[in-house]
Amino acid sequence: MMHVFLLLVYLGDGDQRRLISNDMYFESVVRCNFFAKEISRRYGNYNHIEYLNPDDKVTAYCIPKYIKKGSVGVY
Repeated sequence: MMHVFLLLVYLGDGDQRRLISNDMYFESVVRCNFFAKEISRRYGNYNHIEYLNPDDKVTAYCIPKYIKKGSVGVY
């Protein structure tokens, strides 16, 4: 058994929020948080956050998990 960090990625906001990824496991929380930050970064000509469509909002964060060693691929 080993501790890892699972990256969860959600798309949308409020009642429209849905889980779109829950299969990326990382050995290091630092590496997991790097990808969470990069995945949730948005580019565009948004001068104000209110112009961002709520359906395009991305939330990504890491949670600790205890898994059987070798049961999943770990980055």
